[in-house]
Amino acid sequence: MSIARTGLLMAAMTALFLTFGLMLGGEVGMVLAFVFAAGMNVFAYWKSDKMVLHMHGAQLADSRSAPELVSIVDMLALKAGLPKPAVYIIDSEQPNAFATGRNPENAAVAATTGLLKRLNRQEIEGVMAHELAHIKNRDTLTMTITATLAGAISMLATFAWFFGGDRNNPMGLLGTILMMILAPVAAMLVQMAISRTREFAADKMGAEISGNPMALASALNKLHNGVAQTHNPRAEKNPATAHLFIVNPLKGKSFDSLFSTHPRMDIRIAKLEALAVNMGPSGIRNTERYAPKAHRQVSKISQPHNINVTADHPWGRSKQKTSLHKPASSGSVPEAGQQKAPKLKGPWG
Repeated sequence: MSIARTGLLMAAMTALFLTFGLMLGGEVGMVLAFVFAAGMNVFAYWKSDKMVLHMHGAQLADSRSAPELVSIVDMLALKAGLPKPAVYIIDSEQPNAFATGRNPENAAVAATTGLLKRLNRQEIEGVMAHELAHIKNRDTLTMTITATLAGAISMLATFAWFFGGDRNNPMGLLGTILMMILAPVAAMLVQMAISRTREFAADKMGAEISGNPMALASALNKLHNGVAQTHNPRAEKNPATAHLFIVNPLKGKSFDSLFSTHPRMDIRIAKLEALAVNMGPSGIRNTERYAPKAHRQVSKISQPHNINVTADHPWGRSKQKTSLHKPASSGSVPEAGQQKAPKLKGPWG
């Protein structure tokens, strides 16, 4: 369903480009805008991984500096049938993570120190599996193509604004002005819709890779709350990278709207709950119970344990304690009076 929807949205973006392109710039203008936008985005496609990691101050991790995180990623990559990606740690209190790279052979995953402090091992596995799903789905390529078409439409609108567009445009001057305003907006709406669709697809595949949808749901709930409570100056300075993160890192930008890069968190969690029910006992393995406000309370809090993470700072190389959590025991029982999660029909089939 997600693949079909993405295909339809990509077709809609192409149709927007062809329609607005012919009307605003004519055939020549349309070709020039596409070539220019494609050139910029191909460059970004090849260099985006290094650029993004540098923007967020990511430091390469290995089996000595972050053994548990690296072992988690290696194990999940093996399960997913992917080459082992490079693993990075970002020194930020905001709990978050992202994946980047033009293909599975040149991929990287990054997690913040805030994420490692807040999540237990099962939840970290869920998050890393989500990021590997983006890599497996080649979402970087999908979003590059989308950005190329959206950028070309915006450039056509700019060309029309400065050069008057196609003189044979049957819509007249007023119609041309309206199209110059509406065309980029329409392209951006489709682009954001594709981004939200890819998040749903990565949630589903990530849950299947880890085999534990409830751990990913628990992690998303913690990340959502953590992002709301912490500030990420690097993300605020580079808002164009927000769509890469598993949770929108920009404060005040997490609402589900036409212009949002991420779906609403309660919808993502509900889909994972339903997937867990459909998977049966294997999908409802116990993890620390998260609490969507409506119907659950945390039944058992896992105890943290610390690991050493070696980080490079501008002032030298130092070791810091980063907390991971031990997962709750598999035999925990919900407290009396606690509601059970409703059985929902599977959202993906």
